[in-house]
Amino acid sequence: MAKQAGVITLNGSVGRLSFYKSKDGYLAREKGGVSKSRIMNDARFARTRENLKEFADNATSAKLFRDALRPVIAKIGDSRLSQRITQVMMKVLQSDLVNNRGERMVRAGDWTLLKDMELNAASSLGSTLFLEITYTDSPSAWAVAIPAFVPTDFVALPKGATHLRITATGVGLDFTTGGRAVQTSVSDLLPVINPSLAISLSVDKALLPGTHRAFVLSVEFVQMVNGSEYSINNGAHNAAKITGVEQV
Repeated sequence: MAKQAGVITLNGSVGRLSFYKSKDGYLAREKGGVSKSRIMNDARFARTRENLKEFADNATSAKLFRDALRPVIAKIGDSRLSQRITQVMMKVLQSDLVNNRGERMVRAGDWTLLKDMELNAASSLGSTLFLEITYTDSPSAWAVAIPAFVPTDFVALPKGATHLRITATGVGLDFTTGGRAVQTSVSDLLPVINPSLAISLSVDKALLPGTHRAFVLSVEFVQMVNGSEYSINNGAHNAAKITGVEQV
C-alpha cells in the first residue's frame, strides 16, 4: 500500500488506483476484490451466497408485483415507490417460517404485510378522501361502496383539478410461474363542483388467477381542457392504497 508524501492530496479513484484518507494520512491502493468464483464456492462466503439468493428472489417478486400494478403506478408521482415496494417485499420474504436461511421466498412469507401500504408517500388515501368507504371481501369478489358525497367538502382537491376518478384495482400473481393478471373497476369522471352519486366498484376474483392477490383503491385528479385530460402535477396528488390482500 502506498502513502502519499507530496503536498497534493487525492480522494477517489484514478485508473486502478484508489486514493483515500485514513488515520495514517492519505493512502493509495490498487483496486481489487473477491472473485465471483471464490464467492460462489468458498465456504467462508456461505452467508453471502445465502443473501444473494434471497435478494434475487425478492427482486424478481417485487418486479412482478410492480408490473402487475402498472395501471396504478403509472398515475402516481412517487419516484421512490419501486424502492419501497422492494423493501416491503423483503419483509415478506424474511417472514417465511418454512424455509431455511438462504432458501426463504416471498411466496412463502406473510403476504398480509403489504396491507395498508400507501403507494404515494406524498399523498395518502386517508388524507385525500374523507369518505365512509365500505370494503366487502367475498370468495367471488372484492367490492367497494362509497356513499353520495360533495367533492368540495369530502375530498382534498389539488389546485387546478376540475375532475376526479376513483378506481378499484385487483392483481393476481403466481410467483412460481411469473404469471400476473389485473382487473379494474372505474367510476365515472366526476366534476369536482357537482355532488357525486353513490359509487359501487367490484373486482371479479375469478379473473385474477394465481396464488397471491392484492386490491388497491386509488383516486386520480385531472384537469379537463377542451375535452382532453391533463394530470395534476404529474400525479403528485393522486393517492392509492393497498386495502386488501389474499393468499390462495
